[in-house]
Amino acid sequence: MSADELPAMQLDTTIRPHNYYRNAVKKHWDPHEVDLEADRKGASELSEPAFQGLKRSLALFGAGEESVTEDLAPLAVVLEDIEDQMFLTTQLYEESKHVDFFDRYWREVVHTEEERRGQELSPPTDERWFNDPYDELFERNERAMARLLDDDTPENRARAHCHYHLTIEGILAQTGYYGLTLAYGENEPELPDLPGLVEGLKLVRSDEGRHVGFGMAKLKSLVSSGAVDPDLLRETVDELVPLVQESLTGDGRASAESGPGPSPSDLADYAYTKHEQRMRQITTASEKIPDVEELTELEA
Repeated sequence: MSADELPAMQLDTTIRPHNYYRNAVKKHWDPHEVDLEADRKGASELSEPAFQGLKRSLALFGAGEESVTEDLAPLAVVLEDIEDQMFLTTQLYEESKHVDFFDRYWREVVHTEEERRGQELSPPTDERWFNDPYDELFERNERAMARLLDDDTPENRARAHCHYHLTIEGILAQTGYYGLTLAYGENEPELPDLPGLVEGLKLVRSDEGRHVGFGMAKLKSLVSSGAVDPDLLRETVDELVPLVQESLTGDGRASAESGPGPSPSDLADYAYTKHEQRMRQITTASEKIPDVEELTELEA
């Protein structure tokens, strides 16, 4: 076949999924290039309750990143467009990078500080860091994603995006990362700065903003085409929100161990405001989802 006979390029470079893919390519980062030296010193200044609270937060989000990395594959199977598939390959890669970052932080900062304190080295997978609502939240996400392989309907796609992109990434992860960034940034005088953690979280949150935007775009398309009733989105997320709240505060450990930093009510207000804004953008015809550059900057 001559060059003149080759098929024309099939990529549509004007649509959101392609723009999300290109944004991911441009914003590549390496978890092992984040400097953690100052964090090892900062961790030595944490009280024991604050150190335990930090470990629990890191374990929750590290395990969450690992779970969503494993659970995303069914969506990549059922989405037909090459632009969607290209974007999802970047999301799978980025979720893996997030797992890598939290694993490295645990080994190089948490374990170093545990050794300095003469404590037994703790694994981030220890059951003490998790509770039943947390496990249930991720089990429901896994079921919602796996259902697509057996019954790929518009409603089930919407439920999958609501579980994964709107709730776990949009509410649980983004709110938790926001809280950790405030607690260990320069604005919290009662806690030491952990600049490596803050920098890593900024990069993770930028990636997550892109992921959430992709899910929002797919949901808006389903709603605007009439394939899915917007009430389905609210009903699905409303069922999951209590599990999110209980995952973090249901047994009292988070508030007891976290020490200074943003209060649970501050984080709840943040989560509610962001979620309601996203729902308006998805379900209101006159509202637009921010473009990918805005999404990654807004979340970071």
